[in-house]
Amino acid sequence: MMLGFLLARAGIEVIVLEKHADFLRDFRGDTIHPSTLELMYELGILQEFLKRPHQELRALAGQVGTETVQIGDFTHLPTHCKFLALMPQWDFLNFIVEQGKRYPGFQVKMQSEATDLMVEEGRVVGVSAKTPSGTVEVRAALIVGTDGRHSIVRERAGLQVMDLGAPMDVLWMRISRRASDPDQSFGHAEAEKVFVMIDRENYWQCGFVIPKGAADQLRNRGIENFREEVASLQPFLRNRVGELRDWNDVSLLTVKVDRLKNWSRPGLLCIGDAAHAMSPIGGVGINLAIQDAVAAANILAAKLAAGNLSDGDLLAVQWRREFPTRVTQRLQLIVQNRAIGRVLASSQPLTLPWPLRLLQHWPVLRRVPARVIGMGFRPEHVRTPQVPTQRQ
Repeated sequence: MMLGFLLARAGIEVIVLEKHADFLRDFRGDTIHPSTLELMYELGILQEFLKRPHQELRALAGQVGTETVQIGDFTHLPTHCKFLALMPQWDFLNFIVEQGKRYPGFQVKMQSEATDLMVEEGRVVGVSAKTPSGTVEVRAALIVGTDGRHSIVRERAGLQVMDLGAPMDVLWMRISRRASDPDQSFGHAEAEKVFVMIDRENYWQCGFVIPKGAADQLRNRGIENFREEVASLQPFLRNRVGELRDWNDVSLLTVKVDRLKNWSRPGLLCIGDAAHAMSPIGGVGINLAIQDAVAAANILAAKLAAGNLSDGDLLAVQWRREFPTRVTQRLQLIVQNRAIGRVLASSQPLTLPWPLRLLQHWPVLRRVPARVIGMGFRPEHVRTPQVPTQRQ
């Protein structure tokens, strides 16, 4: 959606296909990082964006065993917004759609699910899409696959996927929040257990991290047992875990970390999770995807406008974005395998590891994880021109 908006803003005709009737899907990435908020500032829409309901997170904290630790401090970032914004993704998407509709070349087709690629002489020239009125064909100078970690586009394109592995899955749920609750989002690690809570103002968005493939085993032990495990990690929730009436109130996120060897083929480019599925660690997936979109627009807009897009231009997008993707995934794998994986496999009481002890003794060091999470590697800036809007 962001790429479509940026290209339309630069005068390119764009059609975005969305398979659902709306964006109201729960437990999606809801973190808008400072790097993304900085892009909103560069686009001149930050103030309007911040009028939408959201929460602002200026620090990250966690609990290891019985010790509470401060992990990240966003207040020193070199950005206009020195916080991480929490906003439901449907609100974010609706906002970008509204901005895109100011430009005559921007179209969004809801209930239009891309099901196959149209290929002529080895080049992708369009997609077939399933709609309520039947199958339609959409031709374009460039097809961009942005359909996530289970991408139909990359599957139909035959692009090679490198599975980097993940030792965990996550059970997501929501539990009501009360005024007397702690006012900070945090995580809690105990032997064999990791529990994450994100403050969503009137409820907690909670993630219960489990070993890869252990969901069925946990379900077989019963919802009552699961409620007790949640309450043991956060005792102040004990009188509310009954809100988890059955397993329908718990959503499984199967964690994948992978990356395409080649993000493109003639006429086709994949970005975001379609090119590189990210771990939920740091909540950086949505922001990395947006950085991809900005880079793609910067590199491709003028070529699309001139009608001389080349295969090399698509390779340039991968060249620009592959380094930050690789480094981010590498860090996620280190945290997954050396920290979370060991916690889930350990039956011994946890003690605070030395890197976290350093963060407690030297608060200035908390700016480092905040910089990595909040800004990422090689943050992009808007370089595309803006054509006059014709829609008010």
